[in-house]
Amino acid sequence: MVKYAISMSIADQSSLSPRAARTRAALIAAGFDLLADRPIDAIPIDDVVARAGVAKGSFFNHFADKQDFAAAISAEVRMEVEALVTARNAAVSDPLERIAGGMQIAAQFALEQRRRSAVLMRGQGSSTARAHPLNRGLVADVEAALANGLLRPAARENGVLFWLALCQMLITHIVERKLGRDEAAAVLSGMLVLGLTGLGVAADRAETIAAAAARELGASSAG
Repeated sequence: MVKYAISMSIADQSSLSPRAARTRAALIAAGFDLLADRPIDAIPIDDVVARAGVAKGSFFNHFADKQDFAAAISAEVRMEVEALVTARNAAVSDPLERIAGGMQIAAQFALEQRRRSAVLMRGQGSSTARAHPLNRGLVADVEAALANGLLRPAARENGVLFWLALCQMLITHIVERKLGRDEAAAVLSGMLVLGLTGLGVAADRAETIAAAAARELGASSAG
């Protein structure tokens, strides 16, 4: 069985004592503030525990190392994004539109939550595996599209990684370039066309889906 260092972030934490839960929450909150401004390798553990107001030994009661810590923080943000994707796709049955909707939400999140997006990108490396719990929704949509003959066979093994990489690059581009909503919508449209056709979707259908997602992003109000 594959085990993930951030499993505590995505599973029921009721096994923690109230005190341990408070300590972990304080560490995560401190990490959000620090990781938004600098990469995890540039953040001493002493800075984390000082900001959290806990003993240094408490850090290692909850996290194996700084990379594990960054992954746990990133997972917290990723769960926010996944909740937004789930809400956006609740009434959407077409798996291609659902896949595109995930990228649209990624772009919207980057526009509206730039600091949290930076945190997401700085700890994302451990959540790209197809079997990772945070990727269940995307895996299901890719499988549904494959079952309907909408994607090329290679998407079964590599489609999820391919799509996650595109979404990560889109978020990074929007945040680093400080794009406005119209600029981001244009980039989203182009990446959706390239991404969907790369998965094997017919060009005309990819363009139609991309245009609709870009319109939706452009029309969405900033949060």
